Amino acid sequence: MRFFPRLVLSNLLVIVLAVGSMFIAAELLAPSFYRDHVERMAAMMTGMVGSTHHELRTDLVAGLRSTLNRALLASLPLAGGVALVTAWWMSRGLGRSVHLLDEGSRSLAQGNYSRRLPVTGRDELSDLAHNLNVMAGTLEKVEQGRVELIGNVAHELRAPLAALRGYADAMQDGVMTPEHAAQAISREVAAMDRLIRDLSLVSRVEAGRVELHLKPLDPAVLLSAVKERFSLSFEEKGVALQVTGNDLPLIRADEERTLQVLTNLLSNALRHTPVGGQVSIHAEVRQPYLKVTVEDSGTGIPVEQLPRIFERFYRADPARSRTEGGSGVGLTIARGLVEAMHGEMQVSSEEGDGSSFSFTIPLLVTPALHENKAGSI
Repeated sequence: MRFFPRLVLSNLLVIVLAVGSMFIAAELLAPSFYRDHVERMAAMMTGMVGSTHHELRTDLVAGLRSTLNRALLASLPLAGGVALVTAWWMSRGLGRSVHLLDEGSRSLAQGNYSRRLPVTGRDELSDLAHNLNVMAGTLEKVEQGRVELIGNVAHELRAPLAALRGYADAMQDGVMTPEHAAQAISREVAAMDRLIRDLSLVSRVEAGRVELHLKPLDPAVLLSAVKERFSLSFEEKGVALQVTGNDLPLIRADEERTLQVLTNLLSNALRHTPVGGQVSIHAEVRQPYLKVTVEDSGTGIPVEQLPRIFERFYRADPARSRTEGGSGVGLTIARGLVEAMHGEMQVSSEEGDGSSFSFTIPLLVTPALHENKAGSI
């Protein structure tokens, strides 16, 4: 049986039981309500007509009970009609809500994540409709991300594959020497390999399956290593690189992953800073963390694009990023690695006024831990 008729019948059953209970209660309780009245009426009528007191009382009780029952029976059609209309009206509203929930769940099961259910009340069914809408919104974002990921991966692979085909054709036609073609092919294969490795790392970071080896690290050593790694690239482009941060305490982090975060941020800053610009790295203690800030004097990021800057393959300037070799997942990887090491990453920027990326890494010894150790000595 469908939900609506079952709900109507259940409401009617409740009404029938209530009416039956009312009749039983009237039969059991009514005599006690009018016993005194019957006694007085019987005594008065005994003196007037000469009948016995017992006979008159019996007749009065029977008459009152018969009158009460007839009155109850006479009210049944009206009460039944009102009850039926009320049960139908209430069941209709509940049935409509359940029907909408059923249609909404069917749409979700069929992959239609754009549909939203109306939320008009404050009951449990309205809460359920709201939760279904939230779930549909989440699934819609996931599906959109999946479609965008497939499209972006296809786009990223299309360029090197087209280049490989062109080099192969040029070599076959004798336009390009095998040695020259081999170098170009190796360069495109390396780009594809880098993209595949980045995608693999992104998937592991987002799934929380990235392997970390946390240990005490000296931030000064990390900053010195990343400066040495990028000095030549910055000099070749004509961008100044400044690194500051002295007497820094030890941090607890993964050395390779922390260097990877700094590498991604510096690569991004170098890519978007014009000739004659400057990029600076500054580290300072913000208990119980070490805060590292990478700031550049580049083109900046429009305010409306900041909320999406850490999304996979999102580019504020798609054309320039692709021509300069960005895979579009560097910032996604950087934030994921920082969060995996129990830190957080933030960005602030204005279009035309540079960008500032900062992240935190937990210190090896927090103040609370230090005090506990000192107290135990």
